[in-house]
Amino acid sequence: MSMTQTRFENLQEAIKTYGAAAFENLLRSKGFAEAVLAGFPGYLECASECVKAAPPAGPFDPTKDYGEAAFSYSHREVIVLEPIIFGVALTVKNFEDSGSLWLRTALSVEVTGDTFDVFVARQPLIRIPLDYEEKLEPVFDAIYREFLNTFQLEVLEFNDKRFATGIGFVPESAPPAPEK
Repeated sequence: MSMTQTRFENLQEAIKTYGAAAFENLLRSKGFAEAVLAGFPGYLECASECVKAAPPAGPFDPTKDYGEAAFSYSHREVIVLEPIIFGVALTVKNFEDSGSLWLRTALSVEVTGDTFDVFVARQPLIRIPLDYEEKLEPVFDAIYREFLNTFQLEVLEFNDKRFATGIGFVPESAPPAPEK
């Protein structure tokens, strides 16, 4: 505590510093998330409309564009210094029938010093430099592994509760009925 500031003024200064850090974390993490969402279709070599931001948990529509609502901070009235969590939803057309499967996984991103600390689902920590341009492949690899593992390891466990909100089927739109 400085001799010229009261304890209350010191608290105000600490809150100001915290608020600036929380806002910087939010802005940087959101930019990072948008770069992941924009770059993942190129990594997979799929159409950009196959990859969407989605809420990280709970029911959702894989065909809807959630925008800001896909991010954990969107429902908060106050910005806090915490990881930003968002969902990545992937829709994959089936070869065997006329619909598509969707998958979703959650990512957690937080600025820590001069890196982003990134978690894809429950996979190990990935550290990406704040200057992440052309350096997102480890994150793309982890998302891809997470989606692939959903099928390779879990496909026979149909009673697994995670399938209720982690994977689903979207039927292809039916053609309009002929007019009479």
